[in-house]
Amino acid sequence: MRSAPTPPLDLDSDADLLRMIQTDDPAEMEALFHSAHAVRRRHYGDGVYFRGLIEFTNYCKNDCYYCGIRRSNAKLTRYRLSHAQILACCRQGDALGYRTFVLQGGEDPHCTDAWMESVVRDIRAEFPRHAITLSLGERSRASYERLFRAGADRYLLRHETADETHYRRLHPASMCLRARKQCLFALREIGYQVGAGFMVGSPFQTATELLRDLRFLQALQPQMVGIGPFIPQADTPFGRYPGGTLTMTLKMVALSRLLLPAALIPATTALGTIAPDGRERGLLAGANVVMPNLSPQRVRKQYALYDNKICMGDEAAECRTCLEARIRRYGLAPDLSRGDCAGWRSDVRREAAAGAPA
Repeated sequence: MRSAPTPPLDLDSDADLLRMIQTDDPAEMEALFHSAHAVRRRHYGDGVYFRGLIEFTNYCKNDCYYCGIRRSNAKLTRYRLSHAQILACCRQGDALGYRTFVLQGGEDPHCTDAWMESVVRDIRAEFPRHAITLSLGERSRASYERLFRAGADRYLLRHETADETHYRRLHPASMCLRARKQCLFALREIGYQVGAGFMVGSPFQTATELLRDLRFLQALQPQMVGIGPFIPQADTPFGRYPGGTLTMTLKMVALSRLLLPAALIPATTALGTIAPDGRERGLLAGANVVMPNLSPQRVRKQYALYDNKICMGDEAAECRTCLEARIRRYGLAPDLSRGDCAGWRSDVRREAAAGAPA
């Protein structure tokens, strides 16, 4: 017996998007993933961009209820890589062929504008053709401008949830969703390739809130979208809450691809943590980026955003080889170029930097 045809999806219809977010119909989900994969191929072919991730500090002034490196986690051994250690990680990544470095850390008061500027300038001087991505949390517009002029190209700042009420339930009163959104729009105005994104399955989350996340992404029009499942970390207030599911996360990746066809969307390590083939399934649902870890092995377990994170013991070279083999098995092609957002003009950065206030 032939199955009923899958209803068309109207991306302008909130009702249609809510239906897709809530569906458990295998045919509808397969059609969604197929459509997202086809859109990704139209913009990027079968290439999967590699980024070298450097988790350089796990100090954080914030106390987000879901995050393992929150300020109040006294069980965590803290670390901070030195300027020289960060450059050593970049050199290792360059030797492995990576042309994008992602410097990620908590909101560490030690990482002043002057210190971060010197790090970015030295990376840019040694690797003038590489892309430098920062993920340092909320900073002032002047800070973002300073780091942009120093040579940073991209900035990742996940909004986590676009709903004010939900945001309040995930964060202490000292944090503000409006401030985070203002940071994202400021980054875009400065000239960065901007990345936003959210958790799927975080405590108290509803389908309507996921819809608001998608509509916020449409309003922001970021060049990058990071979407991963919520995974509990035992030493946080949400340590006993259930995690987000693979299926729901894949649906949100696919819907983001359809709504933002040219976006760079990672198949996150968190996806690989909740399912052995999670990253590969993310790629088949519209993602096109992976981020192998270049951090020194001795500190990787301390960057404990969530529990049971994979690839903690892999050497960087082993991780690249393993990921490349897995990607090829699914008919995709590893791409170690800079991997800018489709349609991004390199002169945009030069013009923006020239116009930024001194």
